[in-house]
Amino acid sequence: MTAIEAAGLYAALCLILMLALKINVGRVRQAERVMFGDGEKEPLQRAQRVQGNAVEDVPVTLVALVSLALIGGPVWLVHSLGATLFLGRVLHAIGLGGSSGGSFGRMWGTLLSAIAMLATALACLWFVIV
Repeated sequence: MTAIEAAGLYAALCLILMLALKINVGRVRQAERVMFGDGEKEPLQRAQRVQGNAVEDVPVTLVALVSLALIGGPVWLVHSLGATLFLGRVLHAIGLGGSSGGSFGRMWGTLLSAIAMLATALACLWFVIV
């Protein structure tokens, strides 16, 4: 597998995850009978924030991951960063999706996502400068 193929793998996995989060918002919206906004319903607010947090973090990180692959980043690095991002987003979705308070999934999901974002940015800088 090439680096760009690895980046494509994580783009596909993250896209499937984001589609699942979108479907979940619709499911909760129907269950809570709220067709616009959040109706001040806590389950819908959580579902929307889980999806919103993914929308905030995933696209920009995937752009950087693809860039890293295109500028010569090694396959192992693309896999490491992509897997860290994906695992972080899954943990975050489970953690925040289950409770609006602190949780193992929310804490580790946020941390792993941030690590993936920072490491991908630094790797891009490294391969461009060095």
